[in-house]
Amino acid sequence: MPATPAWPPKSAPRLFVPGPLSEGSAITLDGPHAHYLAKVMRVTEGDTVILCDDITGEWAARVTEVAKREVTLTPETRLREREEVPDFTLVAALLKKPHFDMVLEKASELGVRRIQPVISRRCVADRLNPERARAIVTEAAEQCARTALPELAEPVKLEALLRLWPENRTLFFADEAGGEPAAATFAAENGPAALLIGPEGGFDDAERSAIRALPQTRAISLGPRILRGETAAIAATALWMALSGDWGAGEWK
Repeated sequence: MPATPAWPPKSAPRLFVPGPLSEGSAITLDGPHAHYLAKVMRVTEGDTVILCDDITGEWAARVTEVAKREVTLTPETRLREREEVPDFTLVAALLKKPHFDMVLEKASELGVRRIQPVISRRCVADRLNPERARAIVTEAAEQCARTALPELAEPVKLEALLRLWPENRTLFFADEAGGEPAAATFAAENGPAALLIGPEGGFDDAERSAIRALPQTRAISLGPRILRGETAAIAATALWMALSGDWGAGEWK
């Protein structure tokens, strides 16, 4: 006797959509979402699509109608509630577009709660296209099966960031001039955390002094080699997630 196919199928398309979603309440998608489902994935009536709304969680939905420019789906089963993610912010200096795109994508996959772009004196880039950036983090979240989108803040100058830094949030500063070993420092600190990564040319001496003067700063070293900005952001975020985040058995909430 053949095995009963799993439902929902693992190959079902996954999308973040406006919410809140609820059982039996039809939702009609148009624009890029409808084009993706109808023209790229070629869904038909009765097919399954996984929907997330960043509010209620993850749903298995049936396709009920495929029109020329719209696709209508009906959520049937909530598969997961919206996940809790560690209170970790990646504070990354703006890089050249392809490199910062990688930071946005991988930070989303790694599970950061918030991404805060920052502008320093040596930044080559000084602006960010918010719609494009949001599309990158959303697609990354869909790809890695997140049910909570990372918050994407507007770029802010370093001086303003430091002036308004919250008292209860540790700022791990990846300082190419040196610091305490990252792994030991991450493991020794609890509570809300953030990681500050510099631009292609690094922070200048005045910026480095201002960062280190902040009482919440913990200067860290990422090893004996000078890493590119995107490499440092990805590697250090992964290390924090493994030691203090939701990759292990530690208490992080």
